[in-house]
Amino acid sequence: MILYKKIRIIYDHNCHVALPAIVHSQFIHVKTQNTNNRRVRTPPSTMRPPQPPPPRPTSPPISSATVTKHISTSELPSTSSATPSDMWNYVWIPFLISLCKQVSSVKPSSDSAIVLPSGSVSRLPSTCPTTDSKLNFRPIIGILSHPGDGASGRLNNASNASYIAASYVKFVESAGARVIPLIYNEPPEILQNKLNLVNGVLFTGGWAKSGLYYEVVEGIFKQVLKKNDAGDHFPLLAICLGFELLTMIVSKNNKILEEYSASDQASTLQFITNIEGTVFQRFPGDLLAKLSTDCLVMQNHKYGISPQKFQENMNLCNFFKILTTSTDHDNKVYVSTVQSQRYPITAVQWHPEKNAFEWGLSMIPHSDDAVQVTQHFANFFVSEARKSLNRQPVRKVLDNLIYNYSPTFCGKAGKGYDEVYIFTENLARI
Repeated sequence: MILYKKIRIIYDHNCHVALPAIVHSQFIHVKTQNTNNRRVRTPPSTMRPPQPPPPRPTSPPISSATVTKHISTSELPSTSSATPSDMWNYVWIPFLISLCKQVSSVKPSSDSAIVLPSGSVSRLPSTCPTTDSKLNFRPIIGILSHPGDGASGRLNNASNASYIAASYVKFVESAGARVIPLIYNEPPEILQNKLNLVNGVLFTGGWAKSGLYYEVVEGIFKQVLKKNDAGDHFPLLAICLGFELLTMIVSKNNKILEEYSASDQASTLQFITNIEGTVFQRFPGDLLAKLSTDCLVMQNHKYGISPQKFQENMNLCNFFKILTTSTDHDNKVYVSTVQSQRYPITAVQWHPEKNAFEWGLSMIPHSDDAVQVTQHFANFFVSEARKSLNRQPVRKVLDNLIYNYSPTFCGKAGKGYDEVYIFTENLARI
């Protein structure tokens, strides 16, 4: 067994790490030179007889360029004086050097190399296909304002005030559309002119179920049906209060709603029918499965309609099909998503916009899956609006966009909304 006298750490330029260098009686001279970055060993056949070491100076100079060590064979320790720790050092250090040399000699495989598209030899020429001329890639959505300021009068208590929560605007914009506010109490002719500028309509949540607001909702709903019957694909999305109002209008029964306990509640969606051709068709399969098991949608309502009562009304059954149901805090089941049998009209009792854009209620889900629900729903609605044939002059559109108004932060004064657009006067230039 060959024993080593001493171990010195030198820099191995192949491995790029500090490695133990082994000095052995057979190697009389070990030198590391900065000039050629390699280790030079004197062949055993040309070695001179060992010489006694020169006297050690009191203050030996240290050279960064050359490190030289002479060792006499007589200096080797005997095997009887070796400790177990020394023996381990003699075993693992040569192994470490050998392993490092093998690692440094390995070259990356061409299969694992990352090749950018521009670096591909056989890549196809880039093409920019023409867009479908039948689709409108600059869709406009009309959002109907709701009475009040969204904060129980804390922000604006004017009798003619109305508002749109900014989360609905962001919801639409996130899918690639712009918004024109449909101010519910502005002159009917202006409201009608604005309807002619948009490619779809959104009814928001709220509380108003009677008076002028109810009449305006009913009038717009009839306009949506009329536009679709005339051949224009004109979608309507009704959320929470919007769902309830459409239920009342279509059923022709203003007392059809029932009381539920679903305020500030995250819930699941239980699918009732085939989702083909519905808003959920575009959802990934794993997300659809999670909708049935995880609380990914936000409920915030006190009224709704049970599946039994819904099916008892022939007007509702003929117009809508039930897609999902949900349960409230008391485990009472209610209809949570419906879609028209003939028209691009979808109504939800829950709030798809809140997951990504509202923070005022404690139970709003904000997980990655919950935000995906918001995005997929918005994408569906805006993709339906792109099918609208309506094209209007750019100047008229710009004059009526919601960008002509400024949102108001109400996170401190409101009860659930972070920002709202408040309307107290007509700024339309139609």
